[in-house]
Amino acid sequence: MTNQNYPIDLTDSQWQLIKDFIPPEKPGGRHPELDMRQVLNAIFYLVDNGNKWRSLPHDFPKWPSVYHYFRPWRQDGTWQRIHDTLRSQLRQQSGRHKHATAGCLDSQSVKSASLPGVRGFDAHKNVNGRKRHILVDTLGLLLLVVVTAASVQDRDGAKLLMRRLRGAGKKLRRIWVDGAYRGELLNWAAVHCRAILQPVLRSDQKKGFIVLPRRWVVERTFSWFNHARRLSKDYEVLTSSSEARIYIAMTRLMLRRLASG
Repeated sequence: MTNQNYPIDLTDSQWQLIKDFIPPEKPGGRHPELDMRQVLNAIFYLVDNGNKWRSLPHDFPKWPSVYHYFRPWRQDGTWQRIHDTLRSQLRQQSGRHKHATAGCLDSQSVKSASLPGVRGFDAHKNVNGRKRHILVDTLGLLLLVVVTAASVQDRDGAKLLMRRLRGAGKKLRRIWVDGAYRGELLNWAAVHCRAILQPVLRSDQKKGFIVLPRRWVVERTFSWFNHARRLSKDYEVLTSSSEARIYIAMTRLMLRRLASG
C-alpha cells in the first residue's frame, strides 16, 4: 500500500485493477507527462471530499491537467465503460453472471447548488433541484443512472433510463419498483424492453418504518452515494457531469471490494 498521501488514494492492488482501462493519449498536440494514477487519485479525492476543482491540494497534478482528462472521459462515456467493466468483474467474483437478469428501479430527489443548469421542483418531496433515476442489480450495484430536473415524473424518468439500456440490460427480465411506476409504464416496459416491472407495495395495515422486499437494495445504493460528499447534493452545471460523478463514486466502491476479495 505505497504512494498513498490520502485515504482515498488508490492502493497498488486497486491501481492494477484499473490501469489497463485508462484510454491511451490521443495522437497530436503536446500534453505534459502526468502520472495517471495521481490523476485518478485527484478525481476520486474531489468526489469523496466535495471540494472545488481550484481547491485541489497542491500535491496532486494541477487542476486544469486533471480536468483535461475528466471532461473528455465524461463526454465519450469512458467513466461508464470503466464502471461497467468493474461491475461485471465484481459480479463474477460474487458468483453471479456478469449480466444481471433482475434489478430494482427508483429515484432520488436532491437539492442543487445555485448554479446554471437543469433543475425543477419535486412537489412530492418538496425539493428544488434534480432527480437521480437509477437501476441497480440484486447486489445493489449500479446498472444505469439518468439525472433530470426534479420536476420530471418517475414514470417519465424510467422511460428515459430504459431507453438507454444497452449491454448492461440485455438479459434484464424483471425489475422491482414502487407504486409510482404502475399504470401504462408496465406495458411500455414489456413491449420496448422485454422486462416485467413488478411493483412492491407497502401494506396499509403496517405503521412506521418497514423494510420492503427487494426495494431495500436500491435504497442501500442511495445510502452509498452519501459516502461521497460531492453527491450530498447536485453541484454540477451539466447533468452529464452529475452522472459521471455517480459512476466515479461507484467505481471507487467496487475497486475496494475487488481488491479485498
